[in-house]
Amino acid sequence: MENSPAIDVNHVSKVYRLYEKPYYRILDALNIGGPKYTEHAALKDVSFQVGRGECVGIIGTNGSGKSTILKIITGVVQPTGGKVTVEGRISALLELGAGFNMEYNGIENVYLNGTMLGFSEEEIKEKLPSILEFADIGDYVYQPVKTYSSGMFVRLAFAVAINIDPEILIVDEALSVGDVFFQAKCYHKFEEFKEMGKTIVFVSHDLSSIQKYCDRVILLNQGDMLGEGTAKDMIDAYKQVLVGQYQPAEKTKSLVDDEEIRALAAQKAGTNPHLLEYGTRQAKIVEFYITDEHQVRSNAILKGTSFTIHMKVEFYESLAAPIFAFSFKNIRGTEITGTNSMVEKAFLEPVEAGSVRHVTFTQKMSLQGGEYLLSFGLTGFAGDEFQVYHRLYDVLNVTVVSDKDTVGFYDMDSAVSVTEVRK
Repeated sequence: MENSPAIDVNHVSKVYRLYEKPYYRILDALNIGGPKYTEHAALKDVSFQVGRGECVGIIGTNGSGKSTILKIITGVVQPTGGKVTVEGRISALLELGAGFNMEYNGIENVYLNGTMLGFSEEEIKEKLPSILEFADIGDYVYQPVKTYSSGMFVRLAFAVAINIDPEILIVDEALSVGDVFFQAKCYHKFEEFKEMGKTIVFVSHDLSSIQKYCDRVILLNQGDMLGEGTAKDMIDAYKQVLVGQYQPAEKTKSLVDDEEIRALAAQKAGTNPHLLEYGTRQAKIVEFYITDEHQVRSNAILKGTSFTIHMKVEFYESLAAPIFAFSFKNIRGTEITGTNSMVEKAFLEPVEAGSVRHVTFTQKMSLQGGEYLLSFGLTGFAGDEFQVYHRLYDVLNVTVVSDKDTVGFYDMDSAVSVTEVRK
């Protein structure tokens, strides 16, 4: 039992019937007339496992099936096909407060939810102080929840779900509730769960949180499971899905066989020979490098000095207003900073086919000492539609050399003054 997975999703499918008119559902239930519905496959033969103590993220666009798979895991929804096996007591942060009785007050709803989760009245009474302290809604806890503001409602619902000491925690976009201080408390509790070795399944559009917390990530799209792997790899694939340029792994490899880019990688120290690239190729980044404060090409930059990022771009079609971009990640794949020519209001002009542009970004290096990965982007708009002409992910390794590292990723470069105050 100990070696078995906490969650085993085995060839799970879910098909919903969509009715054009409400009464068609009744006619269908009574088997009157022909079919009155169309079928929508929310999940299509999805399989994966979550090990005990593992934190697994699920990402994908809206309508990809993320919430559906969580509802099936928690037993809220039954699959049309396949099977899910769960070993351990689950606490689910899905639709917060979905099990609340709007006529009951906060205390009564705590007991109601605790009972539904399998706790005795004595066990709930023991956990009540920590729940109320976490929710921090004061005397409103004695009022009917129908009188609560939306903020108070989700605070109490989160407090109930997070403080019952489950073996498995299921989270669906629920860590960004309430004000900024309550959000910080939610994330702190989430980190406690992870440190305690709880099994966690985490759905979020917040890719930074996915990157930070998840040991492994599953990518869904329109009900299909596109893949599973490291947070970095799946987030990169997800970004391709967002712009309609995702390719399966075996096809993605062919993208990096571009002779020009690979030749450049072979020539340049610090260039990733296995870079991920994609785009429409209406224009292309054909050269990229960094120069230090002395205008010398280098991948090692001294913190506190000026440096310049260079891109050489060839245009094969006329484009209305191309956008040039770069971003820095740490080696775990967390995006730290970056900018583009549109944000900087530096270039908003059309470019003719056959032209070449040399683009530079010059700034002070304020990142802490360490190793970073630099990515480049060339994008734009065709009318209102966002286009990716060429992207190069994690293409350059940049070493920041420093003799003074402060807290976090970024040095505030503070000027410190201490003066004596005479009494």
